[in-house]
Amino acid sequence: MLRETIQAETVTAMKAKDKDRTAALRLIGAKIKDRDIELRTAAKKPEDDELVTDVLLKMAKQRRESIEMYEAGGRQELADKEKVELAVIEEFLPRQMSEEETRAAIAAIKAEIGAEGMKDMGRLMGELKGRHGATLDMSKASGLVKEALS
Repeated sequence: MLRETIQAETVTAMKAKDKDRTAALRLIGAKIKDRDIELRTAAKKPEDDELVTDVLLKMAKQRRESIEMYEAGGRQELADKEKVELAVIEEFLPRQMSEEETRAAIAAIKAEIGAEGMKDMGRLMGELKGRHGATLDMSKASGLVKEALS
């Protein structure tokens, strides 16, 4: 399971005295625990690997946005720190679909559900996220879906 892999990597990084990696892995662990606490009262709990992947995807998105903002603001040292954290986070994420694979998945789902225009975008996006959510950057997919439906 992904959770155990992250914990084992944290111990390995601590033993190797790799401070940046250890800090990033501890941050991941903390976010996962936060999500566990949030879900204590939830009626339906997601599968463990799905939960961890969702946390990692959100963390990666936050890091990408922060990197853009820091670089635009001329704070390269902070952007570099975020890049190190992003690299560690991405190690545990499944391989992301390429643009061609994304277009093929969109075309297949579009044909399957009979989507014709922009009014079907919500259904198409929902189905796409349900099938490929962990391996797909939904912000990029949104543009491709609009392109496919117009």
